[in-house]
Amino acid sequence: MCTRILYETGKRKYITGRGMDWNDPDAVSNLWVFPRGIARNGGAGKSPIIWTSKYGSVGVSFYDAGLADGMNEKGLVANLLYLAESVYGDEDQRGKPTMSIGAWAQYFLDNFQSVAEAVKQMKTDPVTLISPVLPNGKASTVHLSISDASGDSAIFEFVEGKLVIHHSREYVVMTNSPVYEEQLAINNYWKLIGGTRMLPGTTNPADRYVRASYFLESSPKFEDPKKAIASVFSQMRSIGVPLGLADPDHPNLSSTLWRTVHDHDNLHLYFESTLRPFVFWVDLKKVNFTEGAEILCLETETSTVLAGEVSSYFSPSTPFSYLVA
Repeated sequence: MCTRILYETGKRKYITGRGMDWNDPDAVSNLWVFPRGIARNGGAGKSPIIWTSKYGSVGVSFYDAGLADGMNEKGLVANLLYLAESVYGDEDQRGKPTMSIGAWAQYFLDNFQSVAEAVKQMKTDPVTLISPVLPNGKASTVHLSISDASGDSAIFEFVEGKLVIHHSREYVVMTNSPVYEEQLAINNYWKLIGGTRMLPGTTNPADRYVRASYFLESSPKFEDPKKAIASVFSQMRSIGVPLGLADPDHPNLSSTLWRTVHDHDNLHLYFESTLRPFVFWVDLKKVNFTEGAEILCLETETSTVLAGEVSSYFSPSTPFSYLVA
């Protein structure tokens, strides 16, 4: 269970906020630096797609088996969110090159500098996604959002084996179930009621979508960059799920484990862990993305106090492998 918003500042700059909700507090998430020029493949299936990264990126891993979130040096942001309804189709029937779901966000960050460019490529339906089981026994069924410095936005879903693309600057909120078209319909119903009278308050994705939409629409468009970042953090915290929250009627209830805030214009990636009492950020302009540069990692579950700008805290590391079925 996760939530993503795209906020416009008073200076027409854009900030993407994302909360990672999951029912396994041991899901390891570290920050990684990937330079340009890395030869990659889809990591799963019979005919993995191959590519070489055009752009450097900083991302947040999940179980250190795939990338769940990140930003590249051109300000493109990608976010993977859980979607139980995802059906990716049979690789033999689709006849497309294959890719592990853990590589999907990285594929966007490596190859595209804008939402429009990515949508144009994805309209060719270039890959079949392979969805392995995660270490906690859950299926890795997800949908993906991207956003860029112009405020453009797109959501990609596989529904009944077919890729569905929602592309519009108006698509500024995303949660989990149901599929995105139904999320929009539910939100339109609640707009008629009006958030000042009543908002749905449960932790289910549709309710979180409505609350996130209302808060985003009602929040000021701050011109001060610090207040704009603070506003996005405030909105993401307001729709988070408390750590350890339990409900016997909903045994798979997910708590918020971490949040990211991406400043597209300044190329800052902010990270807040709910397991550690700190907020820190990476200034991508201080990162060496030169082809041949080292792949770097910053562990988030550490005794080191992480605060402020942390690009100098990363260490050389062997890259993780994607989960395979």
